[in-house]
Amino acid sequence: MWKQIWRFSALERSARGLFLRASFWLPLISISLQWRGFCKTKASLQQFLSVSNGSQNPDAQAYAALTAQMVRAAARYGIGQPNCLKVSLALWWLLARQGIASDLRVGVRKDGEKLEAHAWVECGGVALNEPESPHQHFAAFGAALASLPPEPR
Repeated sequence: MWKQIWRFSALERSARGLFLRASFWLPLISISLQWRGFCKTKASLQQFLSVSNGSQNPDAQAYAALTAQMVRAAARYGIGQPNCLKVSLALWWLLARQGIASDLRVGVRKDGEKLEAHAWVECGGVALNEPESPHQHFAAFGAALASLPPEPR
């Protein structure tokens, strides 16, 4: 535990803030997904985004990589074991809060008789929360997923 505290305190202030925000939002997103579903959870998160998030930071790729690293760390060391959808929603939302444009991707594949799904976030065509490339084995849904209306009550 002391090693983890030392590593956290050695982070830059911005990285610590990202880690703490991700640690806070991951459990909330998990609960919302379980109780309300994907569409309502995403719609709720979008309500907290300002309309003026279109301006790109010149260091957007560096901030995006740092944000992805801190979300992965929060998922690893935080409460529960969030799946790829929960982690991807948190990452997508934190990036949008920083004014960094990104795309939430959800894909499927068939493995024998089993249908598998996976979620990831892309920024500038690069999958941020993928240490390797498992997302390349999934057929991503198109823009139709991003524009789904909230589910009826």
